Amino acid sequence: MAALFKALTARATPRPRIRALRGLLSASLVALLAGCATVQTTGSSVATAPDATASVDPGRWTFESDRPAAERDGYRPPRKLAVLLPMSGSLATAAAPVRDGLLAGYYGERRERPELAFYDTAGTSAGTAAAYARAIAEGADQIVGPLGRDEVGSLFQSAPAVPVLALNRGPSAAPENTAAFSLAPEDEGDAAAQYLLARNARNVLVLSNGDDNARRSVDALRARLAQAGGTVVGTVAVVGDTPADQTEVFRNAVTAEGGVDAVFLAIRGNQARAIAPQLSVAGLGGRPRVGTSALTLGTGQAQEDQILDGIVFPTERWSTGTGPRALPPQASVAGDLPTARGPAARLFAFGFDAWLLSGYLEHLSRNGEATVDGATGVLRVAADGNVMRQPAWATWRGGTVVPQADAGG
Repeated sequence: MAALFKALTARATPRPRIRALRGLLSASLVALLAGCATVQTTGSSVATAPDATASVDPGRWTFESDRPAAERDGYRPPRKLAVLLPMSGSLATAAAPVRDGLLAGYYGERRERPELAFYDTAGTSAGTAAAYARAIAEGADQIVGPLGRDEVGSLFQSAPAVPVLALNRGPSAAPENTAAFSLAPEDEGDAAAQYLLARNARNVLVLSNGDDNARRSVDALRARLAQAGGTVVGTVAVVGDTPADQTEVFRNAVTAEGGVDAVFLAIRGNQARAIAPQLSVAGLGGRPRVGTSALTLGTGQAQEDQILDGIVFPTERWSTGTGPRALPPQASVAGDLPTARGPAARLFAFGFDAWLLSGYLEHLSRNGEATVDGATGVLRVAADGNVMRQPAWATWRGGTVVPQADAGG
């Protein structure tokens, strides 16, 4: 993997050929992928609702028509796929697991695959513009990337000549011929609201540490609750690694008119350890407690984390053992690839899904309710171009993270 990383991040070789990359990719990972069950079998990973085209704008997308016909499940990859990633610069560390996850998806696919080329954006708007121009000049008919929010924003200001799957959301809406895929806090807040609403929990008390991700997830939670007649009954600030005692505040919320049906925790795991006993004393320990993926930060010691038992948070399907059959179990891949271990595993799964979406982009973009089972969640492309993600859910049991048994709606 060191050789692969060097080849991909070397600025003198921004577009290594995929044939050469296969020799550099971990041989054990390639072997694992070769031994997997056939990937993307018809009907197993992609579903389409009967009224799937109801809200789709057919003029939003322009796909090359001279590609081979789509498979029965909608798989129709481009002829040449260009991947725009910051393989140098400040975002290179984040780009590495995304790149490796995408390559894992590429080699796990046993049907027709496109020519694949990587282009270094250097993590800048100027680098993105240069990488995009070179990709188009060299015949790319579909783009994956860029990764940075500013990079995406600069690309969205142009009118992309070919379909683009950006790996972040820009500051403005995705223009025509583009989709935006991200592990956005907004998606987690929206998913948490749907999780709670499915359990008839409409009056939600919010705990927030006030950082940008927390604010964005809370805003999305509030918006989704409001659509269904629910509400945020109050927001409690949780500040620092040893937050102040809020037991009395929680008690007052419980006894207020309307009460509290559930608690949403937009805080880190170490903060939640301090808050969880206070929730229990206030009478909220037995009510649904749902958080964001930030709950995993500052955790990992079972003896200390037992206090978090029962709190639910969104996670990647891959980490719960329910990911795509094309991708070996996380533990197997992590044994060979550093980029699939620890926090990087989330970005590895994200990269795998970027590949998956590239092959189904036309099908998903033209069938508004069609979904694909990815490593990060169940994915679909909304009418506005945003890729929507239904995550898996996990909780703590005995201080150890386990899949949530009743995660379904």
